[in-house]
Amino acid sequence: MIFFDILKLALRNLREAKLRVTLTTIGVVVGVTVIVTMVSFGLGLQRNAVQRFRDLDLFNEITVTGQDVSELVAQVFNRAGQSSGGEDRRAGVRRMRPQQSEQAPKRVLDDAALAEIARIPGVEAVEPTVEFTAYVRANGRTQPQSIGGALVPNPASRFKSYAAGRMISDPTVDEVVVDSRFVSDFGYAKPADAIGQTVELLAPVGALRNPRQQAATQQGEQDKQERKPQRKADEDQLSFFGLPLGDDEETNAPDSQLAVRTFRIAGVLKDEVESNGPGRQAHFRGLMPAARLYIPLATARELSHQYRDPLNEVALQLARQSGALNAQQAEGYPSVIVRVSDPDVLTDVRKRLTELGFSSFSIVDELEEIRTFFLIVNSALGLLGGISLLVASFGIANTMIMAILERTREIGIMKAIGAEDREIKLIFFVEAGLIGLAGGIIGSLAAWGIDVVANRLAYRFFLQPRNVSFINFFALPPYLWLGAIAFAIVVSIIAALYPAARAARIDPVKALRHD
Repeated sequence: MIFFDILKLALRNLREAKLRVTLTTIGVVVGVTVIVTMVSFGLGLQRNAVQRFRDLDLFNEITVTGQDVSELVAQVFNRAGQSSGGEDRRAGVRRMRPQQSEQAPKRVLDDAALAEIARIPGVEAVEPTVEFTAYVRANGRTQPQSIGGALVPNPASRFKSYAAGRMISDPTVDEVVVDSRFVSDFGYAKPADAIGQTVELLAPVGALRNPRQQAATQQGEQDKQERKPQRKADEDQLSFFGLPLGDDEETNAPDSQLAVRTFRIAGVLKDEVESNGPGRQAHFRGLMPAARLYIPLATARELSHQYRDPLNEVALQLARQSGALNAQQAEGYPSVIVRVSDPDVLTDVRKRLTELGFSSFSIVDELEEIRTFFLIVNSALGLLGGISLLVASFGIANTMIMAILERTREIGIMKAIGAEDREIKLIFFVEAGLIGLAGGIIGSLAAWGIDVVANRLAYRFFLQPRNVSFINFFALPPYLWLGAIAFAIVVSIIAALYPAARAARIDPVKALRHD
């Protein structure tokens, strides 16, 4: 018999047992529905996690670290201790060496190193991490704020979206970009109200060594000294019954003890990703540490030395005294953000950074662990769904065995007129495959409907009340439902192996005598 004849015969046999075939198919439908629904939920979670990383622009950036001042100091004193200590100390050092990471940085991230990194093929920008904390005065309020340096112009997507204003116009101007939290903390009604306003960085007199302000401060002190004799004479004359008149200098005494560096607000960053529930926090794109204010990188570098933490200042002095850093050598940056032009070259860039003696980190490292985790989760969910399909396979085997008992005489006639055992088996395989095909298609459609309804219900009762935008918790890629249909067909055919073999072994003589 040709395959088309076998197909027609299988369809006829299925139509003759509609109720039994329908119930068996329902079992397959339930199994496929459970598999597709559970696996699609796991895939949806994985897709949302990866998409979140992509929205935060974490696939194009690498965090590079080098030796900082504290590490240089530690190396110098460790070497000194090893050379002057006894045998026990040398043994302790030898025991510690194997624990050190092979990826530990070996070089300082100074300007020369940054230029060398920028020449690596595929590197789009190199942005050192410069940050410090200072008291900021704006709109009549004074608060400590975190301040970071930013390249101008800046290729990072963090500086592409603004609630108001624009990016800093030039790397040499005294302009600042703030985040939306700064706007609310300093009492501006809306982001547009902050544009063009001034921001003052406060420090003790002499701390802000801007050449222009330093000259102005020195000139002001000189003028005060010159005016003291004249003011003394004027005070003796300008009195009222021996009581001195009000002194403007005393009134302004607090401000005279503070140095001020003034910036103009050029733009207010827009929060690209944020949680709208309790504990709402703004998140920024990229690996660059978040700050409330961003100023030009060169200015931030200058001010960071003047706002240096006392512990860091001690470490720097120790490094210079020990010879780890000479007087002309800069201490380097704590870390650098390297932006690549294409995520595909990220691995090659990281290998080159390691060869240069630096340590690097990329979110791709975490992504591999996330994929492994979700692979385990999806496998577990698929296994649970597979149990339902396994139960359905017993129903298929039962249906096929019942068909053998009902069609024993028919099978005997077919074999008597020349049907081969292979053709008898093929008839049962086709019947089982048709049940699996129908159950797989209907089950996939049912799973798609469940996914749609579940997404709508989750948004209606959980996300919308919390002002969170719609999230698709399920992912139903074509390979999932096509694979589920193919899996249902394979399981159905496997379930028909024993019934088909039993039908092929029927003796035609006995079968013809069967009632």
